[in-house]
Amino acid sequence: MLSLASLQLFAATVDAGSFAAAARRLRLSPSAVSRRVAQLERALGVPLLARTTRALSLTDDGRAFHDRCQRILEELREAEDAIARSAARPSGLLRVDAPVALGRTVIAPTLPRLLERHPDLRIALTLRNTFVDPVAEGIDVTVRMGRLSDSTLIARRLGERRILACAAPAYLRRHGRPRAPRDLARHACLGYLHQGRPDPFRFVAGEGTFDVEVDGPFHSDDAEALRDAAVAGTGIVALFDFVVAGALASGALVPVLEDHPLEARPVHALYAPNRHLLPKVRVFLDHLSEVLEGKRPRAGRRPAAG
Repeated sequence: MLSLASLQLFAATVDAGSFAAAARRLRLSPSAVSRRVAQLERALGVPLLARTTRALSLTDDGRAFHDRCQRILEELREAEDAIARSAARPSGLLRVDAPVALGRTVIAPTLPRLLERHPDLRIALTLRNTFVDPVAEGIDVTVRMGRLSDSTLIARRLGERRILACAAPAYLRRHGRPRAPRDLARHACLGYLHQGRPDPFRFVAGEGTFDVEVDGPFHSDDAEALRDAAVAGTGIVALFDFVVAGALASGALVPVLEDHPLEARPVHALYAPNRHLLPKVRVFLDHLSEVLEGKRPRAGRRPAAG
């Protein structure tokens, strides 16, 4: 079987007009070029070059073979150019996995704008609140909120989102408004379920934080279900700002404990080390960073979300 290298050497020899000139171009010795052309002729079973003391000339078979070589090498260059252009622009299918509420309210509504800017890009978005193995499932980017655990994945911090404590006006009329975190002990609180238990409300205090355990008639691992229960007057809830933004704007919920902020949660994009140079991954991370923070944080190696 003929090698690509032998075709390239033969074409270079014909273009140069002599073994010596071809050798200078290819950084080989003239004898090495002559020997490889002779090997090619033996492989084909026909002479390709008529050799004289002054110059080389193509035989009829050599001219036909040279024309084919030129076409093959030109098609190869076009293929390489096409691959280079494809690698430089975002294209192909990007698989993204994100938390349900963040995906529905923040990520999904902005994707049409990203797809309009990059028409060769396609996105498959799955929404779930449990962490998955992105390598095993073929996920390009996993978006997670909160603390990170050890992993070989690379994480890029995209920003952070505030958590707001709020309740329905009707609930506050019946039960009064809490003035300090300790007052939550006498209120019905709706907790986000994590491993079967409601997460405490985590407040900021100086340079640190402190937790307030909560209890109430309803807990869930679905943020929108908790928001709807709070709107119905079931109790006080602490949820991400993007989950309660609409209810706060309409007055269905009102903020409480505004002088006692809850700890914000970071948002990270996680991806395998071999994915971070792909243009489709890069433009998605830049896009989501702009959506969450309005700036482009630096990428870095961190642990993965648990």
